[in-house]
Amino acid sequence: MDDAALQNPGIEDRDVTPITPTAPVQSPTHGGRAKCLQRLVRLDLPVPRTVALSFETVRGIAHGKMPDIHALLESFNPGAVLCVRPSSEDPDWGGPGAILNVGLNDERLARLARSIGAEAATQLYTRFVHAYAVEVARLDPDVFADIDAEGAAGLAAALAAYEEEAEEPFPQDPAVQLSEVLRSMARAWEGTTARLLRQAKGAPADAGLGLVVQEMALGLGVGECGSGVLQLVNPATGLPQITGRYLSQSQGREALEKGAASLYLERDPRGPSLEELAPEAFSEILTHAARMRRRLRAEMQVEFTIENGRLFILDGVMVTGSSRAAVRIAVRLAGDGIITRQEALMRVEPRALSELLHRQVDPEALRDTIGRGVAASPGAATGRIVFTAAEAQASAARDEPCVLVRRETSPEDVRGMHAAVAVLTERGGMTSHAAVIGRGLGLPCVVGAGRMAFHLRRGELRAEDGRVFRAGDTITVDGTQGAVLAGAPPTVEAMLDDSFRTLMAWADAERDIGVRANADTPADAQTARNFMAGGIGLCRTEHMFFEPGRLTVMREMIFADGPEDRRDALRQLLPMQRADFTELFGIMTGLPVCIRLFDPPLHEVLPVDRAGVRDLAESLGLPISEVSRRIESMGEYNPMLGMRGVRLGVTVPEIYDMQARAIFEATLEARRDGAPVVPEIMIPLVSTPREVEHVRTRIDAVAAAVRAERGRDFDYKLGVMVETPRACLLAEEVARHVQFLSFGTNDLTQMTYGLSRDDAGRFMSEYVALGMFEEDPFHVLDAEGVGELLRIGVERGRRGHPGLSLSLCGEHGGNPASIDVCRAIGLDYVSCSPFRVPVAQLAAAQLAIRDRIERG
Repeated sequence: MDDAALQNPGIEDRDVTPITPTAPVQSPTHGGRAKCLQRLVRLDLPVPRTVALSFETVRGIAHGKMPDIHALLESFNPGAVLCVRPSSEDPDWGGPGAILNVGLNDERLARLARSIGAEAATQLYTRFVHAYAVEVARLDPDVFADIDAEGAAGLAAALAAYEEEAEEPFPQDPAVQLSEVLRSMARAWEGTTARLLRQAKGAPADAGLGLVVQEMALGLGVGECGSGVLQLVNPATGLPQITGRYLSQSQGREALEKGAASLYLERDPRGPSLEELAPEAFSEILTHAARMRRRLRAEMQVEFTIENGRLFILDGVMVTGSSRAAVRIAVRLAGDGIITRQEALMRVEPRALSELLHRQVDPEALRDTIGRGVAASPGAATGRIVFTAAEAQASAARDEPCVLVRRETSPEDVRGMHAAVAVLTERGGMTSHAAVIGRGLGLPCVVGAGRMAFHLRRGELRAEDGRVFRAGDTITVDGTQGAVLAGAPPTVEAMLDDSFRTLMAWADAERDIGVRANADTPADAQTARNFMAGGIGLCRTEHMFFEPGRLTVMREMIFADGPEDRRDALRQLLPMQRADFTELFGIMTGLPVCIRLFDPPLHEVLPVDRAGVRDLAESLGLPISEVSRRIESMGEYNPMLGMRGVRLGVTVPEIYDMQARAIFEATLEARRDGAPVVPEIMIPLVSTPREVEHVRTRIDAVAAAVRAERGRDFDYKLGVMVETPRACLLAEEVARHVQFLSFGTNDLTQMTYGLSRDDAGRFMSEYVALGMFEEDPFHVLDAEGVGELLRIGVERGRRGHPGLSLSLCGEHGGNPASIDVCRAIGLDYVSCSPFRVPVAQLAAAQLAIRDRIERG
């Protein structure tokens, strides 16, 4: 590049170019900082003269190919002091630290001392020597940190230390200084450690680094000099507020590092402010910040320097705040007409909404991590350790928050989970019992913490570092990060304010796929209603049986000697189920409710501990030995593939008969008080059309009996939960007997992969790390295998029944990538746990907006 090109902004080189309004600068070639500086120049802001070096140029520097440094220097004012800053494509990818005061030497020190004073000039030169020695020459930082002298003596000591350590004098040629700074920063970016760090943040392996060389506004000298940062929004809350700090006689971002020595920006009763010290400069910064917000269409953090009362804008970066701040910022920008509603929706990460719906550990809190596992249900809660559901209930009765610690949970633990503030298990994955119930309850949950030692009989929990925690000790479960913490760190509360509700209303208007909730209780249903779910896509009726009074009756039914005895026991459960369904229908008035008939193997209802066996023996009037023998005889080698789902409906039909009657009677009860109800009844674990025909015949008979008894008519829909590969393959025949199919992808994934969803957590992290699986298939829907079965099921199902409703009701329904698959194959809606409904709604809206943009 020749000298004329640098001196004349009209002659621009793509690789080494002064930043002018028309310079060929782009984020993918020069980085985000260079592009932002060009935008600030276009806004006519007081940006010091800057030259941008492209990714290609910096790669060349790293491999020994330097640009014409003398020509680069000639684009600046003679004798200018420079700084070099990194400019990666994405600010989150980081980069080497900035180097300030490049170009200072013995000769310029004397000249600078005449303009800004000897003390300030000496301080600047000393800072540069220290930074150059440590960051560029890679000398021992302790040698320079140990220099106690200040002023001229300190500078002399620093120069002498450099000469001794480097075995050569400190370089006096600005061109040599700049060359070495550029080479050091380029090589640092290419280093193995830096590459691994940025790849961990999502950067591609070949991510480039640009550099910007900028003439410095010194920030030290006569008159009012200093530096600071300012933004018009609080990055923690997202609310309008002038925040930032200013420090007199400082450079760069020192104002944020010096703490108490820094000044507030606007008048503040806690201390002096820039507004009082330099009101004109303060007013000018506010004007520039507001203009940047409006024209750059984002909340911006302004980095500025004041030199003898004159303001310079050094940089502007988009404010990166908390999840709650992101929502408020996006909504307010749209409300002010700066961005569209669609853009506001695209600026909020769907998974970030989970943080808004639950209390979280304060990001600033000290974290004493004692274990890690799968982040199964978001949120954070603190409580005393308990090891049984009974202890959890007792703790709740005393109004003492507790964390339920189990090897793994079973349906019998549901009462304890309701009583606890969080759950921690040794085993399990994203679709284990604890994970599914935890998400449904909005309960923080970490599962699969296998590196901790769970000694339940001794009442001990051993941390990964060997510390022992006992029943009654306080721990915190961070279900968002998948961590277990000692003690009670500070937390921040959930945020469901007007901004959140506004954003969700906008998402509702944009999405093109329905979102329902998996809700098993009235409380779940109310949460779903509050989050504007489109109905209930899965009500798991078995969870209604685990209340203390019902559990005993259910166990008596299982132990009954014949159909009539079973019916007698189920008659006691009928009014309880009817009341549950009536309440659900009332809460969801006007919205569909899909009820899955009893699914789990019966052994899950039976007691597993001696106390439970004794209680059952007392209620049945049988010896403990007899009860234990019969429980043992009901065991199965592989219960999840055994006597469960529709197989129970066929072999123990009295259960489904009772549930169908409860649904139909509740339908008539609910219609009396509100809009007509059309319940959707779902048969689980079907693998052959004959099962559907058989169960449908019985359900239709129950419906006819209820109509005759009540003298009133009603409608209902019958469907199948497609959870087996065979049901997908035979979807055409199955669909002829039903009105809807809902894919239960938890079990379908389990059967397709041949994986136990409760045990896969033990090796899943290693499998993903090794690239065996791209993602945990229980967390993100497998598009190639399970997704292909869904496509087959959808195509064949609609062929057998053109008006068929098709949906997904596994936990994948709350995952954005999985929702993308569901939209592509033409499902009508997805269903997920209530607290994941907003995540699914926002993800669906973003996918719809993205598709419209791509179509043009």
